[in-house]
Amino acid sequence: MIVLGIDPGIAITGYGFIKLNDLNEPEMLAYGVIDSTAVRGTSSRLIFLFDELTRLIDQFRPDYCAVEKLFFQKNQKTAMAVSEARGVITLCLAQHQLPTEEYSPNVVKQAVTSYGSADKKQVQEMVKITLALEEIPKPDDAADALAVALCHLGTLQMQRLMDEQ
Repeated sequence: MIVLGIDPGIAITGYGFIKLNDLNEPEMLAYGVIDSTAVRGTSSRLIFLFDELTRLIDQFRPDYCAVEKLFFQKNQKTAMAVSEARGVITLCLAQHQLPTEEYSPNVVKQAVTSYGSADKKQVQEMVKITLALEEIPKPDDAADALAVALCHLGTLQMQRLMDEQ
């Protein structure tokens, strides 16, 4: 089972692919960012995001996807742009018929650190430990995406256990 986690953004979108290995433990397959900062214009950035996400989905063939919810933005212009990116991401996932869940930042923190108010460093350290990585994934958007994927993987495992009873 492969899970794709996404931390949406208009300029930088983090992604992380994890799978369950033969020991039923989470294993990182790939992580990174879709960086559209060099692309001029919102429409062009959204097309770039769609195309790059499509390429990644075609390459890794995830079974499930999880997207971090837009929690709160002080800057209304930024919030609108991130919402547009989320719409493109949602469209791309729907076109690939990927079952998708959304998680708030607090739910992700709770799932990864057992503390819903954990700071970014605590989340990153637990991602590193849980996935047996040598260092914290960089940039932050990629680490956040891996955390979202871990959150969803935990949810899927819990659902599977409940279904077996």
